[in-house]
Amino acid sequence: QVPLAESGGGSVQAGGSLRLSCAASENTYSSYCLGWFRQAPGNEREGVAFIDGDGYTNYADSVKGRFTISKDNAKKTLYLQMNSLTPEDTGMYSCVAGYFCELVAKVWAYWGQGTQVTVSS
Repeated sequence: QVPLAESGGGSVQAGGSLRLSCAASENTYSSYCLGWFRQAPGNEREGVAFIDGDGYTNYADSVKGRFTISKDNAKKTLYLQMNSLTPEDTGMYSCVAGYFCELVAKVWAYWGQGTQVTVSS
């Protein structure tokens, strides 16, 4: 079973919404922290949001108030609801899992392959 498998990416116009999903394996989902990163061409990976085992969430300033991270324990699935999208949100969005909850790439143990999000103006 693939540790992390993202879906839900696509192309949308500015102001639109997308909901990303990340199906996790039993072992990966048991990680204390789950999150999302994104990377635009030519840019470094950017932490978008994470949720810990107690349900505490944290967001990058650039997405606060627009994005919502959540999870369904029964389905072992992580979600990212993205509203009011702008062209600056364009990038490859990857699901991550690990034991340290920070918006810093190096602390995450598991990475999905990613799903592309493209926002046009």
